[in-house]
Amino acid sequence: MSSNNTGPQHTTAHHVLSTETFTCIRCGLTVPALAPDGPRRNHCPSCLHSRHVLDHVEGGASTCGSRMSPISIAVLRTGDWMLIHRCVGCDELTSNPVCRDDNQLILMRMAVRPLAEPPFPLEAFGSL
Repeated sequence: MSSNNTGPQHTTAHHVLSTETFTCIRCGLTVPALAPDGPRRNHCPSCLHSRHVLDHVEGGASTCGSRMSPISIAVLRTGDWMLIHRCVGCDELTSNPVCRDDNQLILMRMAVRPLAEPPFPLEAFGSL
């Protein structure tokens, strides 16, 4: 009797999810649905863009399907970073956890942007 199993292979939900991928709407990178640190990801680790597939306002699937552009970083009380996206089609804002393998240069550029480009002239501090 052969030890090779040629019958149907049983897979767990985790195995199926760990092999699931999506293609980035902006840069075309094939992205694993699971981040290396475990959570399910919804954005490209290279360019940080996403696709609008969930309607957070309505609470279900979105019919928009447009590109979600990363616009900012928010830091939770726990210290966890969240990536803020804006939909280029309908302007909805969403937040998603930053993953360990996300592009650190883009994340830092977004994090320091408010300090590098304040909405007021820096010269005002000279007279204080």
